[in-house]
Amino acid sequence: MLSNTCKYGIRALIYLASKPGGNQKVGIKQIADDLKLPTPFLAKILQQLVRSKILISSKGPHGGFSFAKDPQKITLYDVILIIDGNSFFENCIIYNKTCRSADKENLLCPVHREFSEIRESIIRLFKSKTIHQLMDNTKNYPDVIL
Repeated sequence: MLSNTCKYGIRALIYLASKPGGNQKVGIKQIADDLKLPTPFLAKILQQLVRSKILISSKGPHGGFSFAKDPQKITLYDVILIIDGNSFFENCIIYNKTCRSADKENLLCPVHREFSEIRESIIRLFKSKTIHQLMDNTKNYPDVIL
């Protein structure tokens, strides 16, 4: 459902939100090492979040990544749109087009109606969960490596 790129981005945001003070700069190497993710790949993901004004980054010996936006105001939906785009929320799961255009052409797939209901539930869930809430929830699972 979500790409690994998106999952890594979400994990990195939760990790940054878990840092004391919530807005300290954390270096890419530390984030990658702690989350056991490849540094170059993670750097590209975090730069995408910087371009979207979710994070800020600074270079140098005391540089790193921190939040530009309050983690209580960043939803899973926001992050998914930034990293994976809106295709999951708009595209047909069988035809190679949006559900809206398939509907106009009267080419609804065999699971369109059922999946539309599920998709709406998923959208509501993703819009209702913030990075801060996810970070708070991980405190209940101390052995989990984000």
